[in-house]
Amino acid sequence: MIETLISSKTRIKLLLKFFLNSHTTSYLRSLEDEFNESSNSVRLELNRFEKAGMLQSELSGNKKIFKANTSHPLHDEVKNIVMKYVGIDKIVENIVNDLGDVKSVYLSGDFAKGKNSENIDIVIVGDINENYLNSLIEKTSNLIKRNIRYTNFSESDIVELLNLGNKKDYLLLWHK
Repeated sequence: MIETLISSKTRIKLLLKFFLNSHTTSYLRSLEDEFNESSNSVRLELNRFEKAGMLQSELSGNKKIFKANTSHPLHDEVKNIVMKYVGIDKIVENIVNDLGDVKSVYLSGDFAKGKNSENIDIVIVGDINENYLNSLIEKTSNLIKRNIRYTNFSESDIVELLNLGNKKDYLLLWHK
């Protein structure tokens, strides 16, 4: 769907990278390797986003580190478009309704790091009806054409996990 509006595959990859998780940072060479694209095409798109004010950069040694400009007036709108493109809005909408005592939902895995993937990994915190969740996942996977994998944690387990792991690996999508 978004490919018809935005013809540059590199631009779409950058939107996913920086707007799925606005805390993601990266530099040219790592993006070149991750996207398997030429440095020139990645540099061109990075410069366009930076010139438009959508990305910010800072020097770290000899590397120019990029990140989303969360204060840009269109940041939230672009983030919403990217979330809809990936299908995360449908996942959260379907999961929290009638699922049980859901406290929060996190995105983890590649998408939490801003990488496009066939799999969407979510962490659900609370006491849930797993049979109902599995039926929702099946329906939603067919709707968004991506595999959805989940892990269920209690509130105390997620606190421990977030304290032990890298908090940037988990993106809070919904909280009660």
